[in-house]
Amino acid sequence: MSLAISTGRKTKMPPLAKGRVGASLAFLLALPAIAVAAPDCSQASAVYADRDGAYELRFTPINSEAAAASNRFKLKVLKTSIELDGYVMPSDDPERAVGILMFKCPGGDVTGADLDACTIWRGTIYGANAKGEIENLQSEAAAAAENIFLPGLGPAIRQSQIWGNDKATVAPWDVLAFTECAK
Repeated sequence: MSLAISTGRKTKMPPLAKGRVGASLAFLLALPAIAVAAPDCSQASAVYADRDGAYELRFTPINSEAAAASNRFKLKVLKTSIELDGYVMPSDDPERAVGILMFKCPGGDVTGADLDACTIWRGTIYGANAKGEIENLQSEAAAAAENIFLPGLGPAIRQSQIWGNDKATVAPWDVLAFTECAK
């Protein structure tokens, strides 16, 4: 199954989509209503959780007009000390919100090989609503998405350096639901 997503237009998924994308989106459609509405929160303050309560994704403000990234976030593996750094950067042709999730990357002047070694997941990151409509994740000043869709996140974590004994032992779903607006 192919999935065409275009910036600026919302695309509705077929109700009986199959495969990993279909399973993730079926979960997204089944999410309960949240007491705090995501549109009342900016993306820079939004907090999300996976369905198993094993992960928390927390956006934080970049507060820089010169930053190449449009969003910054942390992914915490709950009940461990593991915390990953994430960034969202716009790309062109086609326009997409590209996310990267890293663990213990070296600072300073690093090579591409150094970054590859500490990268856990890389891919398009989408914002989605409870109706299953998805679009590119908007910038930090925009209203928070009701759900975040990171295709392939669970399998990437299972195959990474953060998986195993005394580390992550639950692979997250690719969809994380809005839980709160950080103060």
